[in-house]
Amino acid sequence: MKTIIFNTLCFLLLFSCNSGVTNSKSFSDLDALQLKTSFIDLNENNSDLSVYQNGKIVVSYWATWCAPCIKEMPGIKKAEEILKEYGYTFLLISDETVDKISKFKNEWNFDFNFLKSTKSFETLGVYAMPTSYIFDENGQIIETIVGAIEWDSEEMINKLKML
Repeated sequence: MKTIIFNTLCFLLLFSCNSGVTNSKSFSDLDALQLKTSFIDLNENNSDLSVYQNGKIVVSYWATWCAPCIKEMPGIKKAEEILKEYGYTFLLISDETVDKISKFKNEWNFDFNFLKSTKSFETLGVYAMPTSYIFDENGQIIETIVGAIEWDSEEMINKLKML
């Protein structure tokens, strides 16, 4: 009898927690990320990621000292050009200083949307670089990629077109 009562209570508790009513204040993954940290551009102006939310967003966490990050950047640039018509925006985010990121940009002659996170990657749960997150038009993470990849490979371009 105790088992039946216990199972019934567990059943009711389990299903009563999921009432089916949606909360109008629900946040997208992109909103949650923006709440965890703020971002600044290389002119030290605040940057709101929702500005980019008119399409899909690839957020790539990288560092100036990360050889795999640097190695994949030419492929990211090619993918960015190819996927522009598919509504993709690529954001490269570092937690290093704006001066260090700017110096890197000028030395390597990369023209990306570089942003600086005001919080460390550890705080954001990023423990390997590069780590990239792909967000859909609703700000939900639809893909996580840890490690360097060939962004401009035919396989990857086709995959991103399908997402």
